[in-house]
Amino acid sequence: MLSTRPKLRDVADLANVSIGTASQALNNKSSVLPKTRERVIQAAQELGYELPIRASSTAEKISTLGVLVKTHAHQDTPIDSFYGAVLSGAEQECKRHNISLMYASLPVDALSNVIDWPPLTSDQQVDGWLIMGAFVSKTRGELDQCLQKPVVLVDAYALDSYCDMIVTDNWTGAYNAVVHLIDNGHRCIGLIGSSPNGYPSIRERRQGYLNALADHGIEKTYIENSSLHSAGARDATQRLLKRAPEITGIFACNDDVAIATIHAAHDLGLQVPNDLSVVGFDDLEHSAEIIPPLTTIAVEKMLMGTLGVRQLLERIKNPERVLLKIALGTRLVQRQSVKTIRYNG
Repeated sequence: MLSTRPKLRDVADLANVSIGTASQALNNKSSVLPKTRERVIQAAQELGYELPIRASSTAEKISTLGVLVKTHAHQDTPIDSFYGAVLSGAEQECKRHNISLMYASLPVDALSNVIDWPPLTSDQQVDGWLIMGAFVSKTRGELDQCLQKPVVLVDAYALDSYCDMIVTDNWTGAYNAVVHLIDNGHRCIGLIGSSPNGYPSIRERRQGYLNALADHGIEKTYIENSSLHSAGARDATQRLLKRAPEITGIFACNDDVAIATIHAAHDLGLQVPNDLSVVGFDDLEHSAEIIPPLTTIAVEKMLMGTLGVRQLLERIKNPERVLLKIALGTRLVQRQSVKTIRYNG
């Protein structure tokens, strides 16, 4: 007799299938072969696993998706403007399919590693999960046991990339941002808002900065490690500009960092863009409203949410399909924070 209540992971292991296939079989999904379904049901009965109430022909309909959005302890609002736009795209796509969307905050640390899983993850009504913005350090088996339903990562990452992913082509976006500064005559270009052990997307932007300089024959780099928090970025910008006053342009790893960079420049008596040019990343709504309006790299945030839902629905219906990673392209939005200069050197 089992000492603890059997879990879906136990059923999947005994039947020698993935946890996604076990869930599909127990919920009578047509995508599972009859022999596989029979083996899973037999394993469930042998373990004494309680079969889902919805395991009938009506279970073929996907009714509810869950969304877990990263939240830092320092945030003033549960969802920042970036993930608010991503969530809006997911919500619109769910409405199009007449599917309910349940949401919960996902607490993360400074490097966006998941700290704790909200109570919503135990809700058996959820047919699949979107995880937005977090790094999942659990192994595949641990994540399967925790969520027990298919998962798609949206601007999120996991160990060994064992989930479907919808991400941004961060390297190319950053590369193009720095090239834009170079094309406008800048040669002393700084980087704010990154660290060697930062979130994967930020590391990719850091690498794009380095490659753009190298490809254009610029050997000197100006990097001041910092978090993506406004206060930390502001302090880092001041440190960088004080030790390297020859800098004429800065690539900031997101728009909030770029705005903090502009404030830091003003604190030092510098004007943007006359004394310092700044390029951001994300194209947040308020980036066009600051003075001067921010030149930045636009990310298709709502499309990320839309594609996340579409891929999750496809994964629920076809759990054995090969993993899919979609990297969305970016575009440069030119406003007024970059000045063309003549470099004599």
